[in-house]
Amino acid sequence: MVVCGDDALAPRLASELREIYGQSVVLVVPPAHSAERTPSPLTARRDRRTAALRERVAAVMTWAVGSPAGEAGMSATQPVGILTALEALTADDAALTEAGVDRAAALALVYDDDETNIRAALIARRRNPRLRLVIRLYNRKLGQHLEELLDQTAILATPALDAAELEASTTVLSDADTATPALAATAIAGSSKVVQADGLLLRAAERTPPSRGEVADPGLCTLALLSATTNDPAGAEGSDRSGDEAPLLLPDDRDVAAATGRGTVVLEAVSYEGPPPRTGPLAGRSAPLGSLFSRRVRWSIAGAVAAVLALAVTSWIVTGDDPRHAAYVTVLDLFAINDPATDEQPARKILQLLSGALGMLLLPVMVAAVFEALGTFRTASQLRHPPRGLHGHVVLLGLGKIGTRVLARLRELDIPVVCVEQDPEARGLPLARRLRVPTVIGDVTEEGVLEAAKIDRAHALLALTSSDTTNLEATLYARSVTPDLRVALRLYDDDFATAVYRTLRTAHPNAVTRSRSVSTLAAPAFAGAMMGRQILGAIPIERRVLLIAALTVVGHPQLEGRTVAEAFRPGAWRVLALDAATPDERRPDLASPHHHETDSPRPGLVWDLHPGYVLQPHDRVVLAATRHGLAELLGRPTPHGSHRGPW
Repeated sequence: MVVCGDDALAPRLASELREIYGQSVVLVVPPAHSAERTPSPLTARRDRRTAALRERVAAVMTWAVGSPAGEAGMSATQPVGILTALEALTADDAALTEAGVDRAAALALVYDDDETNIRAALIARRRNPRLRLVIRLYNRKLGQHLEELLDQTAILATPALDAAELEASTTVLSDADTATPALAATAIAGSSKVVQADGLLLRAAERTPPSRGEVADPGLCTLALLSATTNDPAGAEGSDRSGDEAPLLLPDDRDVAAATGRGTVVLEAVSYEGPPPRTGPLAGRSAPLGSLFSRRVRWSIAGAVAAVLALAVTSWIVTGDDPRHAAYVTVLDLFAINDPATDEQPARKILQLLSGALGMLLLPVMVAAVFEALGTFRTASQLRHPPRGLHGHVVLLGLGKIGTRVLARLRELDIPVVCVEQDPEARGLPLARRLRVPTVIGDVTEEGVLEAAKIDRAHALLALTSSDTTNLEATLYARSVTPDLRVALRLYDDDFATAVYRTLRTAHPNAVTRSRSVSTLAAPAFAGAMMGRQILGAIPIERRVLLIAALTVVGHPQLEGRTVAEAFRPGAWRVLALDAATPDERRPDLASPHHHETDSPRPGLVWDLHPGYVLQPHDRVVLAATRHGLAELLGRPTPHGSHRGPW
């Protein structure tokens, strides 16, 4: 296996492949210093990130050479692959050759730059047509086209490539898309986690321990038992070293029944389809009618209309004319285009004078309304300010790659959001403008910026900037304003994240605090793709991760020919659903949104599987698995060096 990257995801992925799947990995990372770079603040920031990356690589290498057995949940009998680190500025032809891409089974390109990954993917496909490619791309549409192109290249170069190999030949993933459901769910429901499968949102919801005489709702199934230290603010929550107090993933019924007083995480299926995107040249630029005019102008116009109607009714009563003629004459008098009523009766003259006076008063109101409407249309494509009275919203800090995806997900779920971004040219500002999301441009560390985002009335804070110190400073300040505020912050360094999480949890035991590492959430999905399987999502359970994967039963003796109950292995994997479509009708990506293209929709996922159902070789199932359990299903090397399964 070869992994090429320039940020935290690369060493995390290499560690995942080596420790969990027992693979030998060549890790290609940029050198610590490059003569091509010129000193600048941006260069200094990149140097610091490179130094942090190299520290992570060194830590992984130290583990590979020799570390205490049993750490991080590994036993002494479990094989660990060899890790080799190479330094290269980018994944060019020479670097890939030195990394052995000609002989590799899979290559992961996880550079932060899309263009770098695309260029390296084209080189790698030319050098090894049978190579399994996993590419990190932010641009979804470009990723679809690139996947089709590289698959077509593999078919032309190796006509004997079977369907299973072709399906796993090229996989385009985005760390932002992988981590977004968990981050968005944290803001919505605190500790809930969400993945998407076949158009359904699967929500992993925490259940508090039931009171005496009550029965907890099991949902679709029980995914985990929370750690026994959940109610201890200083407890080592989620630590693998906590023994019996650690969280238990995929427990059986006996473990659930015996774990009295411990919270559970259950899986729920929530049917939801987001609203269709607005299209057309004026998409995102229109404004609702109520926002065209201010309240004062609306009341002024309403008063003028009422006065005109009163004059028209009075003219109709006084003169005895037809109601339509009386209204017409009143309008002419209003705009001073009627003949003077010199020969009319006194009542008619008075009505004409009143109409003229009302017309003079109405003129500035009409001018103000026109200018307000023009101003509203002009600013409809600009960023909105947080409106007065806003409350119960989510304050989102940072509109980079991750923040943009999280913003889109929150708006799909109809959650009110206020964004805060320092860079006026940030990636996510066009999306915020199109969705008419209130946005504050400013540094969150400066006084008054979070107040402008109405942090005192917010429901949750998502600190997703690329700076650990900025996220922490914003979180501490927000907690000083609202102690019970729900907070999720993105931190680059795992040890730092753990320390911050425990400290905040101790200082604010009644508030929900979550620290999230994007690389931790994304690495299992990338590793599963490199092993040739589709990972629908990663659900964090405290400080551990549970994977939701889709695979075909054939070739897996642990599943094939067994009933659903027999295929369940506590602590390793559990079958959740069955893809009811025939192999010819199946969509390759169950994680993509579900759209019916014909009048007869394809069967969806079946969640209420009977425990006695026998799994057939052609069945495709969705299962929840631990990382070690999935590694065993995919054919992890045995201690004697032989392989089970195709790898």
